[in-house]
This record gives sequence, C-alpha cells and structure tokens, in this order.
Amino acid sequence: MLNVWLYSIISVIIVSLISLIGIFFVVLNNGYIKNSLLFLVSFSAGALFGDAFIHLIPESFGLGLGVKIPVYILSGIISFFVLEKFVHWRHCHVPTSKNHPHPLAFTNLVGDGLHNFVDGLIIGGSYLVNIPLGIATTLAVIFHEIPQEISDFGVLLHAGLTKTKALMYNFASASLAILGAVLSIVLGSSIQGFGDFLIPFTAGGFIYIAGSDLLPELHKETSPGRSFLQLIAIISGILVMLALLLLE
Repeated sequence: MLNVWLYSIISVIIVSLISLIGIFFVVLNNGYIKNSLLFLVSFSAGALFGDAFIHLIPESFGLGLGVKIPVYILSGIISFFVLEKFVHWRHCHVPTSKNHPHPLAFTNLVGDGLHNFVDGLIIGGSYLVNIPLGIATTLAVIFHEIPQEISDFGVLLHAGLTKTKALMYNFASASLAILGAVLSIVLGSSIQGFGDFLIPFTAGGFIYIAGSDLLPELHKETSPGRSFLQLIAIISGILVMLALLLLE
C-alpha cells in the first residue's frame, strides 16, 4: 500500500507541474506553438485511445466485472460530457484568439480544476489495481495535459491576467489532481469495488476526450502533408501505450 501512495503522489505532482509549461507560451512564438500542438494533440489522442483499449479495458475484464464493464465505460463517457456541458468548459488545445475565443478565465479555471481533480482520481485508482497500469494511465494523462495546459495558460493571458498570475492560477487549478489522488486511494481502501469501477470509467473518459475533443480539432487541418503527420503522431501515441505492456 505504501508503494501505491508513493507512486500516486509522485505522479500527480508531476502532472500538476506540467501546468508551468505555459511559460513556453511566452518564450516561443505563436507559429511555433501552433505547429507543435499539431503533433502533441495527435499524439495525445493516440495515447488516450491506446491506454483505454490496450490497458484499461482489458484490465477491467481481468477484474471479472462482466456486464458491468460497458455500463461503467458509458458512465465515464456521460460524466465527461456532463462536465463539459454544464460547467461550460471544453477541452481545447488551440491558443485563444479573436477567431478562436475561449471561455472567461474563471470558467476555464473551474472546469480545468474539476478535470484535474478527476485526473487525480483515475491515477490513484489505476495504481490501486497495479503499478504498471498506474504508470500507463499517468503517462496518458501527461501526454494530454501538455497541450491542454499550454492552451489554458493562453486563455488566462487573453483574459487579462499577468504572466505570473496566470502561472500561479493554472498551477493551483492543476494541484487539485493531488487531492483527487488522495481521495481515490482513501475511498479505494475503504469502499469495496471503488477501484474496480474507476478503471472502465477512466477508459470511457479517455475515449470521450480523444474522440469528442481531440479528433474534431485534428479534422480542421486539411493539408495532406500535415494530416499525414497527424496520423503518424496518433499511431506513435498508440505504440507507446503498446510498448508499456512490457512493464507488465
């Protein structure tokens, strides 16, 4: 159990620190960021799909959940839909601009905070099942958070916050992942079946994010050459998740 706590806390701290990557938004020009996001978002989609179908769903069947598995997966999809729909916040990985507006800073922080809290829950829940699954899920979250946090930082700057305040608020929002992981381990240790539920639930959430949020953004790119790079990046994300099977 000590290993579960150790791996979970280290993982969510790393995930939280990724929020500081927004500083590159200041250093690099927007053109370079946009080109980088093309690869990062594509890779993220592949990693999320890969973790869901290569790690999480097969692990769910190994837990002997039977018919509960599709129900829990669907609950993950619906829950992430509700989060985005009713908090008026959406995963987006394109820097804000006049032609691509984002929600107000407060709305974005609230939505992102809830999302990071859920990230902590699923990371902690994954480690409760086994360490390799926790590592795979943590990496999938990290790959997704990199473009997400760059975009969030841009939202806060566009809303009028200073660079320092934007970094601080973004980090504070990201730190809710730590609370989520702690709660997940506590509940998982005291409520029978809680960890088992979180695994297929996480798979549903990852499928929703990759399919509903990331792929539609990639479809906005129509250049054959850049579209091919997207495909390569998606496959690369899947291959990374496949390679992690060696840990098991």
